[in-house]
Amino acid sequence: MTLPFRQVDVFSAEPLLGNPVAVVHGADGLSEDQMAAFARWTNLSETTFLLTPKDPAADYRLRIFTPGGELPFAGHPTLGSAHAWLEAGGRPKAERVVQECGVGMVEVRRDGERLAFRAPDLLRSGPVSEEDVQRVSAGLGVRRDEILDAQWVDNGPGWVAVLLADAGAVLAVRPNPAALGDYAVGVVGIYPEGSTEPEDDCAIEVRAFVGGLGVDEDPVTGSLNAGVAQWLTANGTLPPSYISSQGTALGRRGRVHVTTDDTGLIWVGGDTRTTVLGSLSV
Repeated sequence: MTLPFRQVDVFSAEPLLGNPVAVVHGADGLSEDQMAAFARWTNLSETTFLLTPKDPAADYRLRIFTPGGELPFAGHPTLGSAHAWLEAGGRPKAERVVQECGVGMVEVRRDGERLAFRAPDLLRSGPVSEEDVQRVSAGLGVRRDEILDAQWVDNGPGWVAVLLADAGAVLAVRPNPAALGDYAVGVVGIYPEGSTEPEDDCAIEVRAFVGGLGVDEDPVTGSLNAGVAQWLTANGTLPPSYISSQGTALGRRGRVHVTTDDTGLIWVGGDTRTTVLGSLSV
């Protein structure tokens, strides 16, 4: 079986500085075991498979695999897969692309030259228990009093997000993957007003640690940024629209563009470009 394949770089306007996702087109004939095996083989944070939708309202159905298993939703695979589908000639049934996946329907819109997905409803939100905060603190290698706040922001991968003093504190984190275990942890810090780093006026620095999914640190993470936006814009810590920096610690230059529309819905956008075009033979 030979299937069209694209590898798309997501969340960076500069080549090779975002987060790549492997996208397989027309994957209805692949078994779940084949999908999982290919995701392990690519060894990217996510590999996706474009399928015929089951719901007539959707433009396509998407399955998302990490090297360690399947996810009901993930952000950069959503944008990268929508980019691949459109580039291959996909035509949405309505104004926006509608993706069917494990969390239901996810809308993707054009946001100028970028694509943006509507942040899905959180599957779990609210305060984090002190026991969990203590475990996360130990896994991140930071003192408990360095965590200013913590919140569940789970929209599929299981995210718990913690707020540190500033962006510098986020970049200084040296986690212990064994101690973090299966926690999916997002770390957030605000760039001080007037900061010259980074030079493009990012509001926050974000890092994502997901060892339980076979990825110690994810370069740029749409689902985490969506949950963080829902948390920190609602409580006034962040403005309704801003730019997030992620991947700095890994030598990447990810930029996540968060906007809140007139109805209060949050959209998470970024640049996308195809870097590899070919075919998969299995």
